[in-house]
Order: sequence, then C-alpha cells, then structure tokens
Amino acid sequence: MEHITLLLGIVIVTALVFDFTNGFHDTANAMATTISTGALKPKTAVAMSAVLNLVGAFLSVEVAKTISGGIVNEDGLKTEVIFAALVGAILWNLLTWLVGLPSSSSHALFGGLIGAAVMSMGWSSINGGTVVTKILIPALAAPLVAGLAAALATRLTYRIGRNTDTKATAKGYRAGQIASAGLVSLAHGTNDAQKTMGIITLALVTGGVLNPGANPPMWVIVSAGVAIALGTYLGGWRIIRTMGKGLTDLQPQQGFAAQTSAATVILASSHLGFSLSTTQSCSGAVMGAGLGRKGGVVRWSTATRMFIAWGLTLPAAGLVGAGAEFLTQQGPWGVAVTAALLVAGSAVIWALSRRNAVTHTNVTDDEIRHDGTTAAEPAGVVTTAIAAVSPPPVGTTAAMTGPDEAVKATLSAPTTTTTGAMADPARPATV
Repeated sequence: MEHITLLLGIVIVTALVFDFTNGFHDTANAMATTISTGALKPKTAVAMSAVLNLVGAFLSVEVAKTISGGIVNEDGLKTEVIFAALVGAILWNLLTWLVGLPSSSSHALFGGLIGAAVMSMGWSSINGGTVVTKILIPALAAPLVAGLAAALATRLTYRIGRNTDTKATAKGYRAGQIASAGLVSLAHGTNDAQKTMGIITLALVTGGVLNPGANPPMWVIVSAGVAIALGTYLGGWRIIRTMGKGLTDLQPQQGFAAQTSAATVILASSHLGFSLSTTQSCSGAVMGAGLGRKGGVVRWSTATRMFIAWGLTLPAAGLVGAGAEFLTQQGPWGVAVTAALLVAGSAVIWALSRRNAVTHTNVTDDEIRHDGTTAAEPAGVVTTAIAAVSPPPVGTTAAMTGPDEAVKATLSAPTTTTTGAMADPARPATV
C-alpha cells in the first residue's frame, strides 16, 4: 500500500469541504418545516440536526459502496479526476445556496464525477446501468413517492382530528414534528455523509492506499460524519427560508406528515443502496403536505425555479467538473489553478451573500425584494376580492374617517399574498 500523497491529501480535504457544504445546504431538509411552524427555535433545531447527522453517518455504508465502486470504472481513474469532480459539486452547491434553491448536493457530486471522468477517459468510463437504476430513476421516483405519501398522510391526519380542538392537538403535533425531524436528520446523515465516504474511499483506491471494493475505513466515516454535522450546525438559512415559507404554508399536522414521509423514503433507499437525493425527497414531501390540506396551496413559481435547478444540477456540475479536469490534466500548475479558482469562486459567492444576509434571527420572515415587496406569490382572484370588500380593522383609517374615506382606504390597500401577509409589512392585513 502506498502512502497518502500531497495530491491525495488535497482531494481528501476538498471532499470534506464538500461534505461541509452538503451539511449547511441540506439542513433545510430536516428542519425547515420544524422552524417555520415554531416547533423548535432555529438554533436549537440545527444543533439537534447536527448531532443526529453525525449519528446517522455510522449506521450504514451501502451508499458509499455504490459511489466508490459503481458509477465510474475504477480502472485507470486518476486522483485528479476526483478533485475536479469535487470542484464542480462545491461550486454548484454554493451557487444554489446563494439563490436559496434546495437543489441536490448528491446530484451535484454525481454530475461533477461523471463530467470529470468523461473528460479524462471518455464515455466508456461511466457505468450507464448504475447511473440509470441508482441515480436517475430514484431522482424521478423519490419526490413523487414522498409527495404522494405526504399528501395522503396529511389528509388522514386532518380526517382523524376533524372533531378535536385544533389548539389542543397542535402541541402534540409539534412534539411529533420534532421527533420526525430528528428521523429525517438521522436519515440524512445515513444517506448523504456516505456519499463523501464513498468519494474519499474512491480516491484512496485510485491512490493505491486501499484495494478496489474495500469498505470505508473508520477514520473516513468519522471525518465525514463530523464535517456534515459542522455544516448542518452552521445552518443553511437561505434554503431553510425557501423550504419553510417559500413553497407553502404548513401547519404542525402538515409538517409532521411531510417529515415522516420523507424520512421513510430516505431510510428505505439507504437500506437498498440507492444514492437518493434527500433534498428532492423532502421538497416533494413538503409540496405533497401543502396539497393534502383542504385549501392548502403550493407556490408554483418557487416550485418551478426549484424544478429547473434540479434539472440543471447534473449537467451544470458535470460541465464544471469537466472544465476542472481539463485544467488538472495540464500538470501540477493546472491543479494549482483549479484550486485557486475554487477558492476565488467560493469567496465571491460568500461576499455576494452578505448583501442580503439570512440568519437564524430573520429566517422565518418573508423574503423582501429590493423594491420593498415580499417574494411570496401574488394573491389569487378570490383572495383579492375578499380583501377588497372586507371592513378595515378596528383602529385603522376607517375609525378616524367617514364612510367614503374608509372605503377608499380599504380598496387602495396593498394586495395580500396567499399567506395573508401584506406587501407592505408595516401595515396591518385586511383579511
């Protein structure tokens, strides 16, 4: 067995950086609905999720085996290819985090790996059957299955509790939501931390440190678990806002149904060795829960942007990975330039994120655009009509003016969104 070289050490560190970005990028999967419904405070939620992500990393290595020995042929694979793949995955993760879209970290990693491998060895290096059966099919099936399960669970939950007092049962559902969020965190650690384990194991195999087909060593499992836990604790607040408030408005019953459905799908796929996107599973479950409640809505403008990001993830990360591999093929200076571009790109994205920072203190607020309006979808015809004819609240303009002025004030009030929030947050809602 050979010793770990400098390049191999750089790849291992880069893989752990990707694992870190995976953690804060995907924190929303487990905790967005818990935070948005008020079941847990933001910092408490991410701390709990971090611990359970770490525990989940030790539960299985089936997904790691799929990545380390299934997607690409190991014969002739160079360590530089894995480095280039990680560059593509990290930059896509950071870019989608900047715009607050819950894209798949898993597909970013797979896209980067496929693009870099094709640039290095051609299309024959890709195991097409594995890509189809363990990546593409689960990518299509997971959000549909999780969404359908969440919609049915939501309807069943409301039907069972239709004769009970909503306020009396809300506390119980919040407790259940905390438990189900913990289950999602555990499932996320089991599924996503293994992807980094698989990449590091693949790098160790290409570097001659491990034999082909070997399981991840314990130090790889521990380091991957710690990295994803630290990233989770940092909290991907931008994506938490999108998942918790941007897709739909959830009540505790819906949050419980969504998280339980998503966790079931993720744990089942981990057991079978499917490298599932936890982001797509949880997003599908949230939309299903939104549609499962009578009168519930899904903000399809946000959902459409998210679907586009899902579709672009594999090819976009693949193109960046291929470009990075082209540079690394030029020799040591190419590797250095690729590393410098990764650091520079990450720094630029971070600087841009500071212009409109989202933290645990404002993660549950409606997103405010530069023109001062909220980012929620416009109200429908029915909501607008109700707002136009509703009497103004006590203590507003109507209480201080004549009837004609009161009517004018009501009709000129800003249009409410689907959540009942005003476009101008300083003014009270008329619905």
